[in-house]
Amino acid sequence: MLKGVILTNPYDDNPAQTKKVARMLEEFTKLGVAVEVKKNDAFVARIVDGNAECFVDADFVLYFEKDKYVAELLEKCGIRVFNSAAATAICDDKMLSHIVLCNHGIPMPATLPGALCYNEKGEVTDEYLQNAIDTLGLPMVVKQCHGSFGEQVYLASTFDELKHIVKKIKMSAYLFQQYEFQSSGRDMRVIVIGGRVVCGMMRENLDDFRSNVAHGGKAKAIDVPKDIAKMCEKTANIIGLDYCGVDVLLGDTPKLCEVNSNAMFEAMEAATGVNVAKLYAEHIIKSVKNDK
Repeated sequence: MLKGVILTNPYDDNPAQTKKVARMLEEFTKLGVAVEVKKNDAFVARIVDGNAECFVDADFVLYFEKDKYVAELLEKCGIRVFNSAAATAICDDKMLSHIVLCNHGIPMPATLPGALCYNEKGEVTDEYLQNAIDTLGLPMVVKQCHGSFGEQVYLASTFDELKHIVKKIKMSAYLFQQYEFQSSGRDMRVIVIGGRVVCGMMRENLDDFRSNVAHGGKAKAIDVPKDIAKMCEKTANIIGLDYCGVDVLLGDTPKLCEVNSNAMFEAMEAATGVNVAKLYAEHIIKSVKNDK
C-alpha cells in the first residue's frame, strides 16, 4: 500500500486550507492510500553531520506549504514532493514567476520589478515613481511578491496613492503592473493537473478590483476556451507543476495574471461539480507508481 504525508503550515488556520486537507484525505482513503497529516513544525527534515535526514515514512509528500527549505531537504532524501520544491518556490514569488514565464510566448501585463529597499529611512523618490507611471500609466497595480488570497495587492489611481503604497511596502519584494481595465473585478481561474486543464471558473466581484472569492468574488463554471487552456497548460509545463491554479485576466487578449501552486479548490468544486481532489490524488498515485 502506498503511504503519503500531507505537510501543512503550523500557523495556517484558514478554513479553505482545512477543507482542502480534508478533501484530499477523503479521496486518498477511497483510493486505498494511507495518508497522515503533519504540521511543518516537527522538523521532519534536517541536516545532521553534513547530510540531509528526513523523518517521514512515506512514498510521497503532498506539500501544502511554501517553505522551500523543507521541500528541498525532503527531495534530497529521495522523497517525491507534490509540487516540487523548485516549482513551489517559483510560484511563491510573483516576480520570479513572470521572469520564468517570459520569452515563452505567454501574454502577460507589462511588469516592472520594484526597487527593494534595505534601509528603513531610505527615500522613495518622486522620479522613481514617475518613471513607473510613465511606463505603465494610472491606475496601476502594485503587488508584493509574496502573498495569497488577493492580499498584498493594491490599486494606485493617483501619484499620491502610489507613493503611499510603495512607502508602506518598500522593505519587501514587490512589483508594478499595468492595470487591465477590461478585466477589472473579473478573471478566470483554471485548474491544471498532470499537464492538462481539468476545469475552470469565472470569478467576478462588483465591489473590488480583485476577483478573489476571499474578497467577495462570485464564481461560476465555464468551459475553458482552447487558447486559454493551451496557455495554462504551457505555463504549468514551463514551471514544472503537477497541480496549479492559473489566474487569467480577460480582454481582447487574455493574459496570465498569476500561478498558484497550492490553489484552493473548494469554490471550484462547488461551482463546476468537478472532483478536483480525486483527480489530483489519482495523478499523485500514478506518478509515484511510475517512479518505482
